[in-house]
Amino acid sequence: MKPAHVFDRDREWAALRDFAEAPAAEMRLAVVSGRRRQGKTFLLQALADVCGGFYFVAVESTSVDALRQFGTAVAAYLGVPGTLAFANWDEAITHLLDHCSDRLIVLDEFPYLMKADPSIPSILQREIDARLAHRGTGSRVRLVLAGSAMSVMGKLLAGQAPLRGRASLDLVVQPFDYRVARRFWGIEDPRLALRLNAIVGGTPAYRTGFVDHDSPGDDLDDWVVRRVLGSATPLFREARYLLTNEMEIRDEALYHAVLGAIAAGNNTRGGIAGHMERKATDIAHPLAVLEDCQLIRKEIDPIRKRSLYRVAEPLVTFYEAIMRPSWSLLERGWADRVWQAARPRFTSQVVGPHFEHVCREFALARDWDGEFAAEVAAGIAPGGGRGQNIEVDVIALAPQDNHTRRLLSVGEAKWSEIMNVGHLKRLEQARDQLHTRGLDTRDTVLALYSGAGFDAALTDAAARDPRVLLVDLPMLYG
Repeated sequence: MKPAHVFDRDREWAALRDFAEAPAAEMRLAVVSGRRRQGKTFLLQALADVCGGFYFVAVESTSVDALRQFGTAVAAYLGVPGTLAFANWDEAITHLLDHCSDRLIVLDEFPYLMKADPSIPSILQREIDARLAHRGTGSRVRLVLAGSAMSVMGKLLAGQAPLRGRASLDLVVQPFDYRVARRFWGIEDPRLALRLNAIVGGTPAYRTGFVDHDSPGDDLDDWVVRRVLGSATPLFREARYLLTNEMEIRDEALYHAVLGAIAAGNNTRGGIAGHMERKATDIAHPLAVLEDCQLIRKEIDPIRKRSLYRVAEPLVTFYEAIMRPSWSLLERGWADRVWQAARPRFTSQVVGPHFEHVCREFALARDWDGEFAAEVAAGIAPGGGRGQNIEVDVIALAPQDNHTRRLLSVGEAKWSEIMNVGHLKRLEQARDQLHTRGLDTRDTVLALYSGAGFDAALTDAAARDPRVLLVDLPMLYG
């Protein structure tokens, strides 16, 4: 049973519990990853407590020092006085697996152990294979390898890696989605919830250890100045630390420049490179690393099939758009002055794009008359003849089959603009242009998403046509 102090995470807990309690009489391996602050350690410590398992969290250290810490932890778990003096990691891992043959073993921040001794994955491969060879009479160890360095963890089971094909669970702990984050922060007002989500996203630790459970209340401005822009607060440098935590990132200035270009609205590789005044080939590697780290996500325009890049961590967008341009002023303690000047930019560069992303999340989770979308993204409805291209914020497509693919919905999202019939006509034109591109648009829903509301004429039009959907903030969070 999930402990009461673990908020949400029902899916993750069920997967971990099923792994730990699986009746199979053989050794099993799980890999658990996720960016820092998402609650992996919290979950795994709770699992180890419930199962009576061994839990060890590695730190960045030398191989000798890490081996000594490991020996101390193993001795304490097995009830052996003092420290077990292992000659090497081969001996240490074999000893632990032999003496915990029916236990749960959690090795957290595993990339630090790999850095201390790169042979550890190969040692584990040998031990797993040896124990599986004696299935039924050998080990029933449930081994969990966990880590926050996403670029490292993502390669643990890939390609020719020693542990490839040996894991029965590969779990990524993601941030809370926008609805769960609202409940976690205890916020009633959906407008406040979305603006806050555009800053801190769904990272649990940003509410607990970073702001000491201090919720914004009704005054987000005061909270931002106190808790985010104050130079002595934990959140102040957090966006910068997210890059330093990744082992494959060396030139932080280059990676911040890429993130800054994307946060400024440059979503294509050419646009990012142009903003940085570099060649597109120069940023291919940084884009790949940032995607592996889950600091950016790559979306595919479903119509033009081109890649669009978005910053995946809201706090990074906030930092790049609001904090980084005024860093020297913030370090001097002028948070209030910076925030007053940056509020229009916060609306246009931070909240607006985040609102569009949340609308796409809404469309992906929505039941469109008995069918869920297989693909939701922003895209371009190309004009034909005299028609002009139309940027569409939300394109929801049904699963691909042998027939003409159904366009479930096209949508436009406006955070601070009252929407009118003009917006509806624009969506109608986009739908018609997509029909000429071979999509089935007979039942396409025209969805208008607004953080400011809808005028009377548009409300009347929606009341007359069931294929017009108006989505306000209460519905978005419903």
